[in-house]
Amino acid sequence: MTDPATDPGRTIDVLDPSDTRRVVARVPAMTGGEVLGLYDAAAQAAPGWGRTSPIERGAILARAAALLRERSAEITADLVSEMGKTLAEAGGEVAKAADFFDYYAGFARQPYGQLLADARPGTETSVRTEPLGVVALITPWNDPLITPARKSAPALAAGNAVILKPATDTPLVALHLARALADAGLPAGLFAVAVGRASQISDVLLDDERLAAVSFTGSTEVGRTIQRRVAGRNVRVQTEMGGKNATAILADADLALAIPTVAAAVFGQAGQRCTATSRVVVDRAVADEVIAGLVAYAGSLRVGPGSDPATTMGPLVSAQQQKEVLTHVERAKAEGATVAVGGYAPTEGGFEHGCYVAPTVLTDVRPDMAIWRDEVFGPVAAVRVVDGFDEAVAAVNDSVYGLAAGVFTTSLEHAHEFAARVNAGQVAVNLPTPGWDVHLPFGGFGDSGSPFKEQGAEALRFYTRVKTVAIRVGGGAR
Repeated sequence: MTDPATDPGRTIDVLDPSDTRRVVARVPAMTGGEVLGLYDAAAQAAPGWGRTSPIERGAILARAAALLRERSAEITADLVSEMGKTLAEAGGEVAKAADFFDYYAGFARQPYGQLLADARPGTETSVRTEPLGVVALITPWNDPLITPARKSAPALAAGNAVILKPATDTPLVALHLARALADAGLPAGLFAVAVGRASQISDVLLDDERLAAVSFTGSTEVGRTIQRRVAGRNVRVQTEMGGKNATAILADADLALAIPTVAAAVFGQAGQRCTATSRVVVDRAVADEVIAGLVAYAGSLRVGPGSDPATTMGPLVSAQQQKEVLTHVERAKAEGATVAVGGYAPTEGGFEHGCYVAPTVLTDVRPDMAIWRDEVFGPVAAVRVVDGFDEAVAAVNDSVYGLAAGVFTTSLEHAHEFAARVNAGQVAVNLPTPGWDVHLPFGGFGDSGSPFKEQGAEALRFYTRVKTVAIRVGGGAR
């Protein structure tokens, strides 16, 4: 019999994107049979957890939040090593993940039902919320702790059992989350991590008859595949998918505020945020100054390993992601875009084995170009020049996606009109497109998402079902 510890097919090497020669860790590649075992344990544990007092559930989530904070240094180091974020970005992710558990722990003392008037004599009618049962969470590599926390905290608070499938590239911090929950007192079987290759375990993960809901964050292509996979079954689906977020800088904008804020939204986390600004729409009256400012900001960034405190932009997550981003840039150049800065992979000074892409600004971008329409998910800004407010709004809406959008203006009228007319689930005025707090409903329109929002009280709607109960208390009832 093959030893799983030495069989390459039974293990996954986690690589350091700053130097892919370095194996950060080796984790098991679970089989379909092992995932079935997770379902067995989850299905057995879920009913008892659903009957557990919300106050007790909340206390466990609060303890998990405290443990994440206590272990922040260790978790941050693994997050930097497996994903490439800077120390500041990774530390912020750990803190925000803890905030999710604290926030949903607080719901333990909130109402979870209501009384309704009933026209029938002697009848008392109530509406109750109940957990769904076993839910599967499929999360991406770009926010490998925040996204599992965003999904699992409300799922557990509502009384469900969770099976988490983290991205193959970044499984380590998901295991930290599982350990924190277990150490906080979460009963066995209620939070399991399915570490493995999607090609080997996705069928079992999505086809099990005990699956009540699946929440997915990732590409639109995969999200649509999941939607089709569970169609026709009584399985609830939430999908947070791709984005091509745009920010408009109007002629009356405060450029001292707009330029660095937009640039940070483009290049933060090496552009690997679902809410990162990818398209910059700028009024012709200020276009030259804005472009020069973006170029200068890109040039000021210090690209390097996330573990170096001096680094302000780390690598992309993998060689494959690096290749895809550079392909987008080359296609844009072939279609007539101009590279104002960047557009290449650094190969000297220790960068040759890393997954780096220099911060890039593309100008002369037209709406018919692929770079204007396709999600890039890297440190690339596509700049399009327009004339006036109406053209700016039209350009922002010129996308099948609708996750986040922003505008910079000193006009209160334009601010409100932009918010009303733009087709995006998140709208920022004089603010970056990323950065939405845990209590703010989050989700996109169009090809960016599904009707169910994440975060805030809205998230609990996805993880609960509603039961209406009418009880006649008179008329001979005993």
